Amino acid sequence: MNRVLGFRSRVVGGGVVIAMMIGRAASGGPPKWVKQGSGAFNEKDSKGFYGVGSVAGVRNEPLAWDTAENRARAEIAKTFETYTGYLMRDYAASTTAGDFTKNTEEQNVERAIKTVTTTTLSGVRPIERYKDEKTNTYYVLAKLNLEEMKNNLEQAKELNAEVRDYVRKNADKLFDRLEKEEDKRAPR
Repeated sequence: MNRVLGFRSRVVGGGVVIAMMIGRAASGGPPKWVKQGSGAFNEKDSKGFYGVGSVAGVRNEPLAWDTAENRARAEIAKTFETYTGYLMRDYAASTTAGDFTKNTEEQNVERAIKTVTTTTLSGVRPIERYKDEKTNTYYVLAKLNLEEMKNNLEQAKELNAEVRDYVRKNADKLFDRLEKEEDKRAPR
């Protein structure tokens, strides 16, 4: 009797796993948000800022999820404040000594880019997760709701009243301008 129940539970359990695999294969791969990436979007009457974070090659699953989530939060933070320093040095020389038929050429090009984001955001929440089993890549979608952000600004005591009022008054206008610019770039 126990053997029959054990066999039956393995068959049912295996069937569930197979059904899940077929469902994933039928869905055509990763969710839309993985390919869409980070940005400001108007989803289901909920304006917000979205960040997609990912990490590959980390075997410790809890660490991988935490890393992907932190990277998603960083993607949202980059929307608000990013400092980029750029330096490029280009050196070229041609040297001829005595006989003009012989010369030495040298060239050196260096480029350095430094990008820093430091900001405090309240209300950023992970809303979806996805793991690509083929590549062992973990993805997390995080969201900062525009209305929650405005409410948090209302409560923020660190900002002076003038800055808080300006941000609150112009947040919707800026979001609408961004949507119009994105619509212009959409393929037709």
